[in-house]
Amino acid sequence: MNDRIYMSSPDVTQLEEDAVVAAMRSGWIAPLGPDVDAFERELAERVGVAHGVALSSGTAALHLGLITLGVKPGDIVVTSTMTFAATTNAIVYTGAEPYFVDADAATGNMSPRLLRRALERLRDAGEHVAAIVPVDLLGKAVDYTEILATADEFGVPVLADAAESLGAVHQGKAAGSFGRASIVSFNGNKIMTTSGGGMLLTDDAEFAQHVRYLATQARQPVVHYEHTDVGYNYRMSNLLAALGRAQLSRLDDMISKRREMREEYKSLFADVAGVEVFGAEGDEDDNVWLTSIVVDTDAAGWTPDELTAVLSAQNIESRPLWKPMHRQPVFAGYRGEIDGTSEALFERGLTLPSGSALSVDQRERVLGAIRGFFGGR
Repeated sequence: MNDRIYMSSPDVTQLEEDAVVAAMRSGWIAPLGPDVDAFERELAERVGVAHGVALSSGTAALHLGLITLGVKPGDIVVTSTMTFAATTNAIVYTGAEPYFVDADAATGNMSPRLLRRALERLRDAGEHVAAIVPVDLLGKAVDYTEILATADEFGVPVLADAAESLGAVHQGKAAGSFGRASIVSFNGNKIMTTSGGGMLLTDDAEFAQHVRYLATQARQPVVHYEHTDVGYNYRMSNLLAALGRAQLSRLDDMISKRREMREEYKSLFADVAGVEVFGAEGDEDDNVWLTSIVVDTDAAGWTPDELTAVLSAQNIESRPLWKPMHRQPVFAGYRGEIDGTSEALFERGLTLPSGSALSVDQRERVLGAIRGFFGGR
């Protein structure tokens, strides 16, 4: 059988290997070190903010960002329902209540209209909204123009979950630069990876310093171990930061390769009834992390599950769009402004292999399998 083709496997080269070996030989094996410092500077510069704090995961960045915003038990954090569980998990870690906002049908991102409705409803009920956490879905930045304006009107800070959108822009401004702070992820399936890892990005020096303090077990600056706050072991290792620096130098090339695959899918599905490439309109500003399709079963005459079965039989990975958080058993009891959009996207959407590490032969295997699916109908 052919080797398995994954949706988004890590794209690493000799450059990354050399960087990690050099970091090991430098003696900076323990967490922190010169590569961490340099990685924070270089990514902050790339995004256009003053400060970066390299952490063990994007989830850790969300958690500490929320704490630094003052989120506490009994508060409400308004967030996207169309996302991965990590966003909601980080909110629950603080003891706050996640309040879900449904999606815009064209992008899957948080609906500004429903966000306003949520904030109005919560304000009228006298409930305290401590933060808004919008999520950039599949590499497309949310409508920060509308969301930030609404957040300012209601006096609520924004912590932007840009885990999936590093390299994307909104109206000329980089994803990762919005709100009081933003977070990005370097998980193994992201465009650039540090194996695991993430970073908090902000222009606020005090915010960055507080996150850095909490992430290093909240140690006081004295010779002995002194602690006045509960801290966390959330800092990134120097070895992984070296890997990240090498990946960052290749980010534009990796985005370009993913865009090539997106364009192949656009051509393939252009004349297929009932199928659209999800979020394709305006995707020149996206990082095209993952490419998904949305299928109108009545018009297409087939379901996403049928295509998945054919791909799976040829050892090609695919999966539905994110199952909305309000539909997850662990979060089903939480409230939100839900209009059914995210549920429809989950039922009709399918994500296809999109990675920059795909070889020419692997790309053709995927495209040929899809063509064969159409030809066999």
